[in-house]
Amino acid sequence: MALPRAMVSRRIFFGGVGSLAASAALAQGGFDAFLEGVRAEARRAGISAGTLQRALANLRPNQRVIELDRKQPEGFLTWEEYRDRIMLSPTRIQNGQRNYAENRSLLGAIEARYRVSPRVVVAIWGVETNFGGNTGGFGVIEALATLAWEGRRAEYFRKELLAALRVLEGGHIAVARMTGSWAGAMGQCQFMPTNFERMAVDFDGDGRRDIWDSRADALASIAHYFQKSGWREGEPWGRAVLPPPGFALDGADTESARSLRDWARLGFRSEDGSPLPGSELEARLVLPNRTNGQVFLGHHNLRVIRRYNPPVNYGLAVGLLSDRFG
Repeated sequence: MALPRAMVSRRIFFGGVGSLAASAALAQGGFDAFLEGVRAEARRAGISAGTLQRALANLRPNQRVIELDRKQPEGFLTWEEYRDRIMLSPTRIQNGQRNYAENRSLLGAIEARYRVSPRVVVAIWGVETNFGGNTGGFGVIEALATLAWEGRRAEYFRKELLAALRVLEGGHIAVARMTGSWAGAMGQCQFMPTNFERMAVDFDGDGRRDIWDSRADALASIAHYFQKSGWREGEPWGRAVLPPPGFALDGADTESARSLRDWARLGFRSEDGSPLPGSELEARLVLPNRTNGQVFLGHHNLRVIRRYNPPVNYGLAVGLLSDRFG
């Protein structure tokens, strides 16, 4: 039975048909045909022949990218392990405090324009790329082309590939410097190309939106993302709390919003045992573990943090890390 081209390509790529040499040749043939379609679509979208030549010439599918895309997460970290070993390690906290202090003037200028807390900007910077030290070593065009061709999420990655070509066409970065994660997340703030188009800014005024090598552009782009996502200036993200005695976490309502004053009336207190503020600021119950451990009240800005990356534990860790700065 004849298989769809995407399925044929996938089997050949992993050496399931014929000799390795023949498989590689057939796989490259399918990839080249895929690239021709990308070229045609890009030309119709106004991308120049020169950009396409620089970006797509001699491109090959990257097997490591496909392996990483298919790899299932191994093991499971509890909230406490994720918080203490990964996100809030002493080294990350110390580096964050140092970077916050060293960039205080720049962060102040960014805050003045976007009205977003510089502490959460630095926390995102630290979590995503270790304060710009680890932005990823994959060629973005190669990675996105591989994933768009391979087929599992072809439509999504083809859209991102075309956006990446538009970024190159705009002269914001050279092909060789356009590096990122295996999934195509780019620069110090790890924007996907479509997010770059919507959210990246030229804060240093050099005519390019350079989230790779311009710290000003990268940090301002994070702030712009938060501004557009609805960050509320001056409001906290949330707080750890102590529930009242006998409160059952399993099955607890995490959707209903109540004022801090109402949470206090229900018997909730700050984690250190002090009373909650008598405020009308609304919060929802947030539970990183459903059976035991820390309990949080999350405000609107926690949901904004999670628009950058949706997992609850990510949002909580970024919030807690931001509290250590400034």
